[in-house]
Amino acid sequence: MDWIDEHDGIRHVDDALGAGYTRYAIRRAVERRTVSRIRRWLVTPTARIEHRRAASISGRVACISAARELGLWTIDDGRFHVAVAHGASRFDAGDAVVHWGAGPVDPHRFELVEPVVNAMVQLADCQPLENALATWESALRTGTTTLSFLERLPLRSAAARRVLAGASQLSASGIETIPVARLRRIGIVVRQQVLIDGHRVDGLIGERLVLQIDGYDFHRTAAQRRADIAHDRRLTLMGYTVLRFDYRQVLFEWDTIEAEVRHAMAVGLHAA
Repeated sequence: MDWIDEHDGIRHVDDALGAGYTRYAIRRAVERRTVSRIRRWLVTPTARIEHRRAASISGRVACISAARELGLWTIDDGRFHVAVAHGASRFDAGDAVVHWGAGPVDPHRFELVEPVVNAMVQLADCQPLENALATWESALRTGTTTLSFLERLPLRSAAARRVLAGASQLSASGIETIPVARLRRIGIVVRQQVLIDGHRVDGLIGERLVLQIDGYDFHRTAAQRRADIAHDRRLTLMGYTVLRFDYRQVLFEWDTIEAEVRHAMAVGLHAA
């Protein structure tokens, strides 16, 4: 059925009936193998594997898996996450991470992906605080949700409330959120988007220690790189110390970054 392909390759049987297809037409399509059945879902070959897996256990794509599908910035943990209702039984989720129960937004039976706010709360409970914070700030930055709406939600999760308390819209990307959160955890305050010499810096510790965080290297042009280095030189001539780190260093060499920041502060490079 072309109608199913136009709707991500998977639709609920009752949805098809509501669209005007008869039970006979549905049965004939299944017999001819133009569509297949997964429980109460009609599926074509164009359906995503994540949607198929969720449908097979009457669940919904959840947590990181949902956030990624919804276009938010995430750090992938290499696992598939799915949500099922409280009391669900007799299903085989395989190696998926199962999230039980409902979130703040009630999902409906035609949904195969958790509402974005539910995915954010699940992520707060499931992932390290700084990773969850990066995804929450991505949702705020892209306008997917707003801080005022999140503050009005009855968040039962203590982890979600901690993430909400630390969330802001100051980071330009998730990779900027993580260093700020990690340094804050050990008592180092980083002010974000401080204007110096006509440009905003990613982070400023004290009065003179600047942190600059580069995103994916392959997204940066040579001209952008030269402009960044020129700005670093100007800041140095103005008496600032600039520590610049890239995406890979933040994710995989954090101990080195933390040590360099603490050593810089030990010799007073953050002081006026």
